[in-house]
Amino acid sequence: MTDEGSSIDPTKPSIARVYDYLLGGKDNYAVDREIGDVFKRDLPGSVAIAFANRAALTRAVAEIATTTGVRQFIDLGSGLPTADNVHQVAQRHAPESRVVYVDTDPQVLVHGRALLEENERTRFVAADVRNPEDVRTHPDTQELIDFDRPVAVMFSAILHHVNDEEDPAGIVRYWRDHVPSGSYFFVSHFRSGNNPETAEAEAVLQRTFGRGRWRTDEEIESLLDGLEILDPGIVPASRWRPEVVDSPWNSSGERELTVWERLIAAGLARKP
Repeated sequence: MTDEGSSIDPTKPSIARVYDYLLGGKDNYAVDREIGDVFKRDLPGSVAIAFANRAALTRAVAEIATTTGVRQFIDLGSGLPTADNVHQVAQRHAPESRVVYVDTDPQVLVHGRALLEENERTRFVAADVRNPEDVRTHPDTQELIDFDRPVAVMFSAILHHVNDEEDPAGIVRYWRDHVPSGSYFFVSHFRSGNNPETAEAEAVLQRTFGRGRWRTDEEIESLLDGLEILDPGIVPASRWRPEVVDSPWNSSGERELTVWERLIAAGLARKP
């Protein structure tokens, strides 16, 4: 879930474009860089959150593609294409993998479809993650995903943009109830740190986008109710299976994490 609407508005910041800027991308506007620079200038070190999250996502995709028989992925709130997108990681290990990307940001859709136009095993669906029925029943999703077979549902850095009253647990529960046993769920999420850095970063997002909710590890875990959370559980993203080296975003799993790296958690769960 990002900006809603049918056209690109360069005067309003976009979650996807700010994230792209923090990762060193070029698909952003001055208004996005202005927000990104708040993190770079006023919250030095906070950019590590974006890199830690991206690395955990690519490791999770590699883990699923190499250790399970799952060959279907739905990437919810996918954001702008960058290095090592879900389909690139999955298809590197299992060429038959199929991926549906979901977002509402019009610029994400334009760039995503351009990237994927020659890849017959991928689709970009314009839908809001808060309306999972629209995602599941979309013709492109139905064409590519066989819901009688296990699916990997990726919630990478998206549920913290869903407010409590929008029922993020209900979104996960919908997918849990509509995929078969053996399906996987990846979640990464801003985690409350009870420190000034957390409060300031959360305030920036609230001021800019008018939404967002940082949650405790226990609250993140509760989003996965009814699923088996796999080792090592809900942990800082940089500590989530650092031995799975499959991404240019990876950094050492041995060193002490910064306060910023501790503010993004990740976990992988399986439907029994």
